[in-house]
Amino acid sequence: MMNLQDGIASGQPADARRRRDLVKALLLSIHRQLASISSPQKIRLMEVCGTHTMSIFKHGLRHLLPDRIELISGPGCPVCVTSPGQIDAAIKLSDIPDLIVATFGDMLRVPGSQGQSLAKARARGADVRIVYSPVDALQLARDNPDRNVCFLGIGFETTAPVVAATLKMASQLSVNNFFVYSCHKTMPNALEALFSSKESDVQGLLCPGHVSAIIGEQPYGFLVEKYGLACAITGFEAEEILLGVLSLLKQLASKYPFVDNCYPRAVSPEGNPSAVAALEQVFQPSTAVWRGLGSIPGSGLAIRQQFKRHDAESHFGIEIEEPNKVSGCRCHRIITGQIIPPECPMFRKACTPENPMGPCMVSSEGACAAWFKYGGERL
Repeated sequence: MMNLQDGIASGQPADARRRRDLVKALLLSIHRQLASISSPQKIRLMEVCGTHTMSIFKHGLRHLLPDRIELISGPGCPVCVTSPGQIDAAIKLSDIPDLIVATFGDMLRVPGSQGQSLAKARARGADVRIVYSPVDALQLARDNPDRNVCFLGIGFETTAPVVAATLKMASQLSVNNFFVYSCHKTMPNALEALFSSKESDVQGLLCPGHVSAIIGEQPYGFLVEKYGLACAITGFEAEEILLGVLSLLKQLASKYPFVDNCYPRAVSPEGNPSAVAALEQVFQPSTAVWRGLGSIPGSGLAIRQQFKRHDAESHFGIEIEEPNKVSGCRCHRIITGQIIPPECPMFRKACTPENPMGPCMVSSEGACAAWFKYGGERL
């Protein structure tokens, strides 16, 4: 097994045949390791990251793994966990005269609580533009000095440092018509909220590689200590995900869970101190509302006073009103591992990529989009 792990962790390019051999060897090891776990019950493992979800489906890993192993999606799709109230607020922003709303493409078609979306707002005349980075939005503000530009800040610790750097740049250049609506969220507190409910029967976590590259290994330690969860930080190729699954099975068999970094070519134990420092300089922890998890103290990122000049929430007087209920959509249950997409009564019926009822069908990292695109997986 050490040779397999060394080969995967090295980061060296692998040709298709070598990768197939690695996958076959890992699957064989997984079957053998599973046989050493005496309990006949299903083993439920949660992939926290939405990119993991897409990769698992793309490579058909749910079909290749033994039936006893059940992979479920967690709250790792940033668009999916954005609350309905924040979506509604973004749509209201787009109605402000002479304001340009800049957003990542995934946000364009996410429906709010009343069935509206930024795409529909654009169709009725709102100036909503797709950008590929917050720096693009800043340049948009510089190119349009007579108009305000608001960037929708969606994402976890992976994208937030780039937004922090952009806010610093806007401040230094005195681009006073540039604003950020910060809907950023941080992962550890959400996992605390998810597993403190005592309703989850998840036994192990495939921890997000992208987020871990920023925050490192230590923030997951409480999941082991408080909840006895096996944890494996993994990359996104088929062999990297399988290596993480194998690690989780070994931990469960030994009854000695820990945080195993199976992605050392991208994740160091301490993470990225420079990115963390940028986050701490520009943002401060705040209470955030997550779809499916509710209000979680310390899980949001609010813009600090030093950069308040660029805070859309305070400048435009954004008031977030969370609806009591979003009828029909079951995204809130899917991203907390309570159900899988085919168990939603709207999946493939009222809810399709052409007519999405919720963010999980819209986002490129959404579980419903993955199930729809790569259909045919076993239930």
